[in-house]
Amino acid sequence: MSSIRESETLTIAEAVSRLMRDGMPFRLEAYDGSSAGPVDAPFTARLVNERGLAYLMTAPGDLGFARAFVSGDLELDGVSLADPYEMMALVQSRLRLRVPGPAELLQIVRSLGLSNLKPPPPPPEEHQPRWRRMVEGLRHSKARDAEAIHHHYDVSNRFYEVVLGPSMAYTCAVFPDQDATLEQAQFEKFDLVCRKLGLKPGDRLLDVGCGWGGMVRHAAQHYGVQALGVTLSRQQAEWAQQAIKDEGLDHLAEVRFGDYRDVEEEGFDAVSSIGLLEHIGVRNYPDYFTFLQGKLRVGGRMLNHCITRRDGSLSTKAGAFIDRYVFPDGELAPVGTIVTAMHDHGLEVRHVEDLREHYALTLRDWCRNLEQGWDDALGEVSLGVAKVWGLYMAGSRLAFERNEIGLHQVLGVKVGDDGDAQMPLRPTWGS
Repeated sequence: MSSIRESETLTIAEAVSRLMRDGMPFRLEAYDGSSAGPVDAPFTARLVNERGLAYLMTAPGDLGFARAFVSGDLELDGVSLADPYEMMALVQSRLRLRVPGPAELLQIVRSLGLSNLKPPPPPPEEHQPRWRRMVEGLRHSKARDAEAIHHHYDVSNRFYEVVLGPSMAYTCAVFPDQDATLEQAQFEKFDLVCRKLGLKPGDRLLDVGCGWGGMVRHAAQHYGVQALGVTLSRQQAEWAQQAIKDEGLDHLAEVRFGDYRDVEEEGFDAVSSIGLLEHIGVRNYPDYFTFLQGKLRVGGRMLNHCITRRDGSLSTKAGAFIDRYVFPDGELAPVGTIVTAMHDHGLEVRHVEDLREHYALTLRDWCRNLEQGWDDALGEVSLGVAKVWGLYMAGSRLAFERNEIGLHQVLGVKVGDDGDAQMPLRPTWGS
């Protein structure tokens, strides 16, 4: 490339095209009047202003895209805002970036504008960066965990009713077959947990991070269990307590607003942790499992159900988009790390199951719910928040399908000093 060529000013579309190794898999239209990509592409990305360009330049990757998209500075045609799965699948399968040489990179940056290297203020839907969260307390302190949970879960109970459906279960369902409905699959998930825990009438169950009380209510109603749930979301606790009352389960079930670490009762027959470990922090696994096994009687079982990393890298933090917009301070670990932590802190691991494909199906149905209830959802949250949910759920579905993340249930038991685990010789909970 000659020096004359390098001195030319590129349009936005030309600059972006330079970064594509195999061409544009979608249509790009920019506010400077330039365009690139197939005219008949199924999807069109329209960059509507300079702020959107600055978002993309100052945070290349998923965070910059999310900022531009959520703020409305990047518009998408041919895409459902509630379920952009098809577009994301196309981009993941066909988009290949190239790294330009120093001279070409300088030309691209100059063409796009050096002033756009100054980050604009992020959209209001974005949570604070990790370093700013220090004012809320140390990572995974009670105060900081409460704020992180508040950011994600205290959105609107009605919004979650739209997305999750009647079960109000915000964790991976278990589909007994491909034709099962989401409600049937959520029932099967809770029932599978009850069966793995060996619950029976009169048993005492502690469910930590209980959400809207789905596990608590299922165990009480179908197994006659005395069930206590704990959640850091006040809105979840209020909704769950009302549901318990409406279903006539007051004598068996309770959901408290508070930190699981503040539970004083002991001697439980079972502990369930469904979707909480992602918020605990890997360094806190020893304290977490030590605390919960201490709540069990000898022979009591614990089931941990959570998202897991596929790779064994030392980094456990979620990506920038997930950390800022979805799960602040969230961390994932490989299943082996979880098994080891349980094993080393008072629980004999008896069973491990991967439900990865089931989470992809769950997310598919949540996106469908959001799409069908889009107008109702916008009556509860901003357009930006609704966009975040569509983006996050569709992207997560793709990640589960591509085996980038998994969902594991790990069952452990507290063994007595005499070695008696009070377990059956073979699993009794079915497939």
